[in-house]
Amino acid sequence: MNTTSAATASAVTFVWLGMVLAISFLEAPLKFRAPGVTIPIGLGIGRLVFRALNLVESVLAVVVIVAVAAGGAPALVVALTAAVAVLLLAQLVFVRPRLNRRSDRVLAGEEGPRSRGHLVYVALEFAKVAALIALGIGLLTV
Repeated sequence: MNTTSAATASAVTFVWLGMVLAISFLEAPLKFRAPGVTIPIGLGIGRLVFRALNLVESVLAVVVIVAVAAGGAPALVVALTAAVAVLLLAQLVFVRPRLNRRSDRVLAGEEGPRSRGHLVYVALEFAKVAALIALGIGLLTV
């Protein structure tokens, strides 16, 4: 893999990893512990933050995909890039719409059981973090 493509993809991968760790595993759970933050306020903030995160993730994914494709990457790096992209796509296409519908209902005052969609999203986040770590390491070793 050429040096410029590997360096670009590696840097973007680790920035992406840092964003996911900071937002999904630090900001998201902590906002509900802040004084005065109700479930509706937390959901409203979360929707805005995750919409922005997912938009930035999509841009970063495109940059990584282009760098990997242009750089003549080894098969492992290509596979890890595809895995990260598929995990993000699953979150955006299958899980986020369900979570948005659920949060719409909660914000409208409907009560009900906690959403399992949130657990699916978190599981995909853990898988994406693992894939981003593996991809970043793979890119550093090419």
